[in-house]
Amino acid sequence: MSGYLPYLLVLALWIYAFIDCLNTPEPEVRGLPKVIWVIIILLFGEVLVGPIAWLVAGKQRGVPAGGSTPSEWHRNHRTGAETGPWIAPDDNPEFLRSLREERKKDESLLKDWEADLRRREDELRRREQGGAGPEDDPRA
Repeated sequence: MSGYLPYLLVLALWIYAFIDCLNTPEPEVRGLPKVIWVIIILLFGEVLVGPIAWLVAGKQRGVPAGGSTPSEWHRNHRTGAETGPWIAPDDNPEFLRSLREERKKDESLLKDWEADLRRREDELRRREQGGAGPEDDPRA
């Protein structure tokens, strides 16, 4: 099994470089056009020349705008009118209120279904006990 490890690492690096190249916006590609980089990665992937060349020279790498990493940006970014600190769902009064409203709707629906089921069961019992006459036939 350990004999396959170098081949798996080469394959992983090859796939990573290929996907990274495809996902990189054209303005961030250095040196050659993006299409040429894709061809280099694909043709020279087995000997690691293509993927390493892409990782070293093909893409502009540096500090993101604003000096924060993407994960920091996502953690600190707020959408809409959110201004306060993040609140866990079980501490958020609006979320808890929406859960109570949903539960009330579900309970109401369940009561309606139970009432309909009881009505149908009673109707079936009456038909079975009294026999099916023409006035009991729903098709008539």
